[in-house]
Amino acid sequence: MNNKSGIDFNVGIYIRLSQEDKDKDKKYESDSESVINQRELLTNYVKNNNFNLIGEYVDDGYSGTDFERPGFQKLIEDIEEKKINCVIVKDLSRLGRDHIKTGYYMETYFPEKNVRFISILESYDSFKNQASNDSSTFIIACNDYYSKQNSIKIRNVLNEKRKSGKFVGSLPCFGYMRDPEDKGHLIPNPETAPIVKQIFEWRKNGIGPSRIVTMLNEKGYPTPSGYKKTNYSTRLIVRDTWNISSVKKILSNRIYTGDMVQHTQTKVNYKSKKKITLDQSMWMIVENTHEPLVDKETFEYISSLIKQNKKDVRPKNRRIIRDLEGLLFCKECGNRLSVLYRKNLDYWSVNCNRYSRDPLRKRCEPHFFPYNYLEDQIVEKIKSNIKIKIENLNIEELNKKVASEVQKQTKDINKNISSLMSEKEQITSRLTSLYEDKYNGIINADTYMELAKPFEEKLHQINESINNDKIREYEIKNKLKELPDYTKKIKKLLDLNKPKKELIHTLVDKIVIDKNRIIMIKYKYGVIPDCTFEYQNLNQARNPYGRKGKNQYSK
Repeated sequence: MNNKSGIDFNVGIYIRLSQEDKDKDKKYESDSESVINQRELLTNYVKNNNFNLIGEYVDDGYSGTDFERPGFQKLIEDIEEKKINCVIVKDLSRLGRDHIKTGYYMETYFPEKNVRFISILESYDSFKNQASNDSSTFIIACNDYYSKQNSIKIRNVLNEKRKSGKFVGSLPCFGYMRDPEDKGHLIPNPETAPIVKQIFEWRKNGIGPSRIVTMLNEKGYPTPSGYKKTNYSTRLIVRDTWNISSVKKILSNRIYTGDMVQHTQTKVNYKSKKKITLDQSMWMIVENTHEPLVDKETFEYISSLIKQNKKDVRPKNRRIIRDLEGLLFCKECGNRLSVLYRKNLDYWSVNCNRYSRDPLRKRCEPHFFPYNYLEDQIVEKIKSNIKIKIENLNIEELNKKVASEVQKQTKDINKNISSLMSEKEQITSRLTSLYEDKYNGIINADTYMELAKPFEEKLHQINESINNDKIREYEIKNKLKELPDYTKKIKKLLDLNKPKKELIHTLVDKIVIDKNRIIMIKYKYGVIPDCTFEYQNLNQARNPYGRKGKNQYSK
């Protein structure tokens, strides 16, 4: 039992209102779970117990199963900075509904930080030895069970709507919009439906997907992602242009025939945001629920064309992995260079996979090489450039150099993390100010949501960047452990006429090639200087090894 007096406690009150609670308040006209009600209860408790109220942390519209909430994360930051040493909530479900994570904070995190935790309605107080504390584990489990059961109920309701042909997604697919008279019914979108119809018409008339993409871009039609204003894939260079993938997705979507196709994906469970693709046998399909944008006969014909054009691609694990695979990169776009086996011509080639996926759009430059000639020149250059360096290699000096490099990189990462934390604190402060403006009636709830959304998205990006930097720091520190094995393999490399793949990957960080065939070999740890040279084109033929190939390269 702790002997601190009430005045010694610097309190942070935590308030959470889920979206479900909001909906319940609207439906039953009750404010029992409202932010205002929680605030009044908590502030009165603080005042009556003579505590110091330091801060208020609010998450309005956040699930209790997810602890990545801006208000809660700010609470944790202030605990780490020792601004508060007591956390008070209305009830345990406000802290969270995941029994594992909630239990972690109550039983491990708060005690380790010497933070007093109080839940008013359950009479739970971590600094008091009382019988009511013993029921907390059961209550947490019940809250988790409630979330699970609520998730099941919601899924059942949605499935019933799906079975009746009602659309329950967040955004209708490109070409459709919600019917203003019936939100579960789709109607053609006058702005985008003509584009979808044109795509099917072009394909029906024998125009291939690649040419369709060119025609769409020439006409300046909006892309599905651009029209919906959704997040783009980081793999795309030009983000507002059509690509082959988006055209094929439309051509293969049965929903354009007037049939409602749903439940193609599902979340792993009620606690996870990760989705998995379901087998087609589990899809929910209801025919003729809305106006089609293509007749079913045309759709079936186009589907047969797609099946005919499918390539018989052998899985990668059925062919050998060439020694430089995974090390080759395109300088222009930063993407990997693909190593491909040309079965019909029986030889290996290299090219930028971003360019080869969509050459007509010129998303990058061609980087075509006959693989075996490229490998021969690179391996020879590796051996010739490191020979002198290795003969005079001072292991002790090498260890010091790598240790110094690791320290420098770690320092840079910590500096970046510190900068991100500072930016995170500023954004959290802005969010808090916005919420206060909403609470004081300066702005309404809709304006608050509109203004807060970009800050919350930025906050999520910063948290991801911090986690990535911490992973990088861990990997860099491990370099010191790898160094002794690294130096042995460098020496061993020179003892072989043709070094093995694992030795090359131990030595080389990456090999960058530009459109002018200038090759840069970047070595690990900065021990050996990077090497730059120009590829020598020894054979102008497209297939340098002849139709039957060369035996020495058929391994």
